Amino acid sequence: MQSWFSDAKLGIFIHYGIYAVDGIAESWSFYNGQVTYDEYMKQLDGFTASQYDPEAWADLFVRAGARYSVLTTKHHDGVALWDTQANDLSVVKKTPAARDLLTPWTEAIRSRGLKVGYYFSQLDWSHPDYATVRPARHREDADDQLNAYGYARRGKEDPARWEKFLRFHRAQLKELCTQFGKIDLLWFDGDWERDPEQFRMKELRDELHDMQPDVVLNSRMLGYGDYATPEQGQPVVAPNGPWEFCVTINDNWGYFKGDHNHKSVRQIVRICAECFGMGGNVLLDIGPHADGSLQPEQVDRLEGLGRWMHKHGEAIYGSRAGLPGGLFYGPSTLSADGKSLYLFFFDQPVDELVVRGVRGKVLWASIVGTGESLGHYRRGSADWNEVPGNLYIDFKDRQIDPDCTVIKLEFESPVETVLAAGRT
Repeated sequence: MQSWFSDAKLGIFIHYGIYAVDGIAESWSFYNGQVTYDEYMKQLDGFTASQYDPEAWADLFVRAGARYSVLTTKHHDGVALWDTQANDLSVVKKTPAARDLLTPWTEAIRSRGLKVGYYFSQLDWSHPDYATVRPARHREDADDQLNAYGYARRGKEDPARWEKFLRFHRAQLKELCTQFGKIDLLWFDGDWERDPEQFRMKELRDELHDMQPDVVLNSRMLGYGDYATPEQGQPVVAPNGPWEFCVTINDNWGYFKGDHNHKSVRQIVRICAECFGMGGNVLLDIGPHADGSLQPEQVDRLEGLGRWMHKHGEAIYGSRAGLPGGLFYGPSTLSADGKSLYLFFFDQPVDELVVRGVRGKVLWASIVGTGESLGHYRRGSADWNEVPGNLYIDFKDRQIDPDCTVIKLEFESPVETVLAAGRT
């Protein structure tokens, strides 16, 4: 696992594909029968990418405060954004766009100093050899319990055809890993319809590291990934190890016609602060229009988030999880050396902020972004008591940030937290 990942904190996810033509759900719309497969694939004829400007996208992501980005190279519908030679189903060969969209995006992201991430669906609901086997756990299920796009019909499994699919699957991944330079992150999806043995996941992991030795792999590899990827439901408790919360700005991953339910900048900032405070990353998703232009509401949210991220960067990038729950009523982070504690809060305090259970001498308290110093004092402990006194920070009559204010407490030595009942 590369250290850059946990230090980066914010990534921008991009769901871009033919589903934006009609503004319907990516892949799932035909899988779940909302449209027919043929109706879904008619969108190939309307995918122009005529306003596609990955340079402008990359500049926006930098302004948003992101340190990496992930693009859907191929979703579950099987439509590739690059000129794959493994089959003909790509925007290069089948759409008016008629060009490789992955190379210019990769170059733009890399040139801004951002880490490059490729989303890739392990499954492929368009490939004729994909739905030819079942995992062991579903071997005896009735046909009407399993979708025909994903599973062979009962008693009709064809392992030889599955081997053909695996060769195709590996061929596309080899293209991604050998034709576009260094890849920092492979963001897999769609692993749930097979067993790890069927996908030969351990072997795949080794192959990927042979081609891209420093690549980070997300968790959707049936136990062979590097970090957890909770989706849409914000964790209340941090997952074990490195993790990243992937979340949409509105209610859908790709552009979805009529979805104007965009989170506010303040809501997005709160999600970020809470995830950063638990040591996680946020992968925030946007869904471009079919022509490649971005939704104005989503541009607005990224610009607003960027204002806050850049102002408070020292409390975010390279930080680690802050205080345990109950010691401060808001998120918090710690600097890498543990000597700076950052407190995040969202509303105007009536008088003082209180931190409990923290030992150590405070050298300085200030507001991040302005440097304005704050008064502070301890009260409520004794030499013989194992529980440190409460630390009070005076914030009376100070100006808060409209989205989230951050205070920095600089300690003489690394912060030590105490979770104890005290003498009884």
